[in-house]
Amino acid sequence: MSSRSIRPVWVRRIAAFLSAVSLLAATPVMAEIKPWPATFRSEQIPVSDGTQYVRIGGSGPAVVLLHGFGDTGDMWEPLAEILMRDHTVVIPDLRGMGLSSHPEGGYRKVEQGRDLAGILDKLGIKDVALVTHDIGNMVGYAFAAQYPSRTTKWVAMDAPLPGLGHWDDQLKNPKVWHFNFRGPDVERLVAGRERILLDRFYNELSANPAGIDEQTREHYAALYAQPLAIHDAFSGQFAAFAEDAVDNQKLVVNGKLTMPVLAIGGDHSYGAQLAIEIGAAASNVRSGVVKDSGHWIMEEQPDQAIALITSFLAQ
Repeated sequence: MSSRSIRPVWVRRIAAFLSAVSLLAATPVMAEIKPWPATFRSEQIPVSDGTQYVRIGGSGPAVVLLHGFGDTGDMWEPLAEILMRDHTVVIPDLRGMGLSSHPEGGYRKVEQGRDLAGILDKLGIKDVALVTHDIGNMVGYAFAAQYPSRTTKWVAMDAPLPGLGHWDDQLKNPKVWHFNFRGPDVERLVAGRERILLDRFYNELSANPAGIDEQTREHYAALYAQPLAIHDAFSGQFAAFAEDAVDNQKLVVNGKLTMPVLAIGGDHSYGAQLAIEIGAAASNVRSGVVKDSGHWIMEEQPDQAIALITSFLAQ
């Protein structure tokens, strides 16, 4: 008989418990894709030439959360679960992404800003605070610049704005080669290999690739493997950047945004520099830096991000 089999049950249970505690202590904190609270509802809301999938929950002052490439609105669940306690939270999947429809055109960010205004009108919402990331920053700026009286605050996370600040210098960075990665041959190469493509972004643009777990990677790989999803991301959202740059330069001529803005950068990505980039479009910008994070702030360091965002919105 082995020595293990004669050890008292309570000793074995304590040993197992201590082993589990040790494992948890050694495991990095990370986000995962969780089910949405049961009180949230979702709708396919008509927009120009299609629909956008929108999640709505909570009550109180409205907050719109906008995602970017490599994510969908699902990235915001940990934040939405907290904000819904005292806010109406609106979370669209961007045009041609996630569970939204796949129109061929309409990817200029000023057009998407107008679509967002239409979504809010249909929901009976006038004034909103914005919390945005990546391409969501670009749509958020286009909305705020066209509808400044409807925008109370803006949190912009880890991406610059086309045509403003040091945008031209950004285009020379080899990490953004994907801005011009499109066309039918590209789409055929990527088809069935979406996980490989997304892993490149998660791994190279994060501070710690292990912080983006397997479940999260598989979740988004499945969504970006849907028909037309990669096409709309590259030949839609990214391809519009040149036009977005021209549009933004026209918008900023009318004056910088005056509402309070919080620019959050990961310390392994844009960091405090993001406030300078967003400052090209807004006059009342403060900086927030998330430690031990790259571009994927909500996945890598959700607790830090949530603390910064909720504190800013509460002021």
